[in-house]
Amino acid sequence: MLIGIDIIENDRFARALDRRPRLADRIFTKTEQAYCLSRPNPAQHFAARFAAKEAVGKALGTGVRSWREIEITSGGKPRVKMTGITGLRAEELGAGDVSISISHCGLVSVAVAAAPGV
Repeated sequence: MLIGIDIIENDRFARALDRRPRLADRIFTKTEQAYCLSRPNPAQHFAARFAAKEAVGKALGTGVRSWREIEITSGGKPRVKMTGITGLRAEELGAGDVSISISHCGLVSVAVAAAPGV
């Protein structure tokens, strides 16, 4: 079993987004951005997805090579979609089906990624 976890301070991530206007474009797909911007507290949702991407990178043991190759989709339970080099690495590890759990409160967002491995 491959497992990764990450936690981030929501206000710290919000400040990073404010300081670097193109940061969201570098890290998040258009679908992720649309979802986060549709929520009452967008920065908190961006932070949660950032933590989720970090957790996936840790589970794969590679870190995040390309932020937008890991997409956290919504629609009930969050899901992980991986493309490019990240998707290939996941297949090599037998980790094509990564489960993700995300939680957040006013202060922090946390995510855990788990996948079977070879």
